[in-house]
Amino acid sequence: MFDITASVVTYRNDIKIVQKTIDSFLNTDLNVMLYVVDNSPSDEISRACKSDKIKYVFNGKNLGFGAGHNMAMRQTVKKSKYHLILNPDIFFERGTLEGLYDFMERDDTIGLVMPKILCFDGKIQHLCRLLPTPFSLILRRLNIDLLNDLFKTAKDNHMLGFTNYARIMEVPCLSGCFMFTRSSALTKVGFFDERFFMYMEDFDLSRRMYKHFQTLFYPGAVAYHGHARGSYEKFSLFMRHILSSIKYFNKWGWFFDKERVRINLETIDKAKISYMKRVQFRQTKITSESVLSLREKLKY
Repeated sequence: MFDITASVVTYRNDIKIVQKTIDSFLNTDLNVMLYVVDNSPSDEISRACKSDKIKYVFNGKNLGFGAGHNMAMRQTVKKSKYHLILNPDIFFERGTLEGLYDFMERDDTIGLVMPKILCFDGKIQHLCRLLPTPFSLILRRLNIDLLNDLFKTAKDNHMLGFTNYARIMEVPCLSGCFMFTRSSALTKVGFFDERFFMYMEDFDLSRRMYKHFQTLFYPGAVAYHGHARGSYEKFSLFMRHILSSIKYFNKWGWFFDKERVRINLETIDKAKISYMKRVQFRQTKITSESVLSLREKLKY
């Protein structure tokens, strides 16, 4: 039984970047196994997969993000305690896997965890989301200054930006770039829905996981992500995103989704309560320090 298995799905990726992702995952004393599922037309990535802790699968055609990961998860779900769904442009330091492993070991009701994700320059990526609505996706895609100003609060709430991503919080929609899952939870809720070729499959899996387990953001662990945002630059990927969004809302509901409303309101309420407690704690700490400082001054 492995402590952690992981899957990385590649398609025409830079081998140097993929090598860094592989090295990050293998840099641990935990018992691990990595599946590299290659959807590229050539097997160049195989040159980075020489370790006996790697299983390389060459498909020779693009089966899609979810389908590629599912190939690995079908092999690993009964062989590992945890399974990590990983993008091929994610890097992290030694000790990150151990930290996530220990965090999950504390509570078997946790099904999915995502660490704090940073850009290479250290800026935080706001990848914690409420369950999407057609409006929230359109607002993100248009990214027009006037609309951003008008709906600033709505956009901030959707990405839970007001929390500053400083504390553990339960989030119904976590990014597929780094999904640390409990294998038994995957067995219960199922793998990626392969109707989504690319995009929205992570939102769908997060939502299914949320219904049965805790889905948590954990800032005690950190990973770095390239975050290519290909659908903002390539029309073909933009169309794939649109098609996947249509499939997502056809599955869960477009405008009449009572469960989405309930979950999103619960998430905001919990996050705001946690945020206010943190602010009150900081204010109390500052006040206490000020009183001590004043007392010290009065001695003289």
